Amino acid sequence: MVTTEQIKELRERTGISIAQCKIALEEAGGDMTKAMEALKAKGAAIAEKKSGREIKAGTMGSYVHNTGAIGVVVEVSAETDFVSKNQEFKTLADDIAMHIAACAPANVEELLAQEFIKDPSQTIDALVKSFIQKFGERIIISRFARLDTSDPR
Repeated sequence: MVTTEQIKELRERTGISIAQCKIALEEAGGDMTKAMEALKAKGAAIAEKKSGREIKAGTMGSYVHNTGAIGVVVEVSAETDFVSKNQEFKTLADDIAMHIAACAPANVEELLAQEFIKDPSQTIDALVKSFIQKFGERIIISRFARLDTSDPR
């Protein structure tokens, strides 16, 4: 039997709804690792279902390295202002901007395939899908610009 404490712990780790956490833990026989894997897989399926939805809102994330030599701005888009104005969504955009500053992907496709600098156990694509599952909306990285003072362009 799954305990309330297990459900609470999984919710705190993932930010996913209590109901989804309970189902995942029950299906995993109370095994936290298996439940997290199940939620990750379910997040990918949810993202696929929402892939055709229209994007109407978004936010800009930014990062400037402490030396002032590298700066990034990234546009992360969602379906509604409700999500795009959420502080967690804004933090996601800023984290992605920091990742871009550190890893210098050439384009969005390359960015999505990279391991997330703050958590190498997941890719940027998996990170975005986890937020799709959390918010229940389609989320995309629309575009980004990375400026580096050492680049002679």
